[in-house]
Amino acid sequence: MRRPVAWLAGVLALAAASAMVSAQAPGKPATGNPTPGVAQPDPPNLADRVTFTGCLRLVAGAAAASDGNTPSNARFELTSAERVDRVPAGTGGSPATTGVSSKIYRLEGIERQFSPFVGARVEISGEIKGPASSPPTLLVEFVQKLTAKCP
Repeated sequence: MRRPVAWLAGVLALAAASAMVSAQAPGKPATGNPTPGVAQPDPPNLADRVTFTGCLRLVAGAAAASDGNTPSNARFELTSAERVDRVPAGTGGSPATTGVSSKIYRLEGIERQFSPFVGARVEISGEIKGPASSPPTLLVEFVQKLTAKCP
């Protein structure tokens, strides 16, 4: 007797979900702010997106993060950076990217995004952030290990 009750509950849940989807205006995607009252970030500017290869290193004297999920730009940097021109057309052409040529970039992102790659040669894609600083800051979107050790 319990099986029909569980089956009926599943059918009712599916019907309720279907009714919610069909209640939206046809042909219009669902929109809305996932966190009401909090401004959402602007979409990325493709002209600011760049890709580099180099060695991911800890910044000398940087304090350890108390939480591995906290964004930071104080602990990691890309050294021996070389720009890679494999990005799609229309990317990397903004004044922020064309005016910056450095061998060292400060990396901004979540600690756990970088810590497994310390000491490795990596490929990193992201956006040059904000006004020129020394070293420039790269807001990281993607990290891929190329070799286990840097030369």
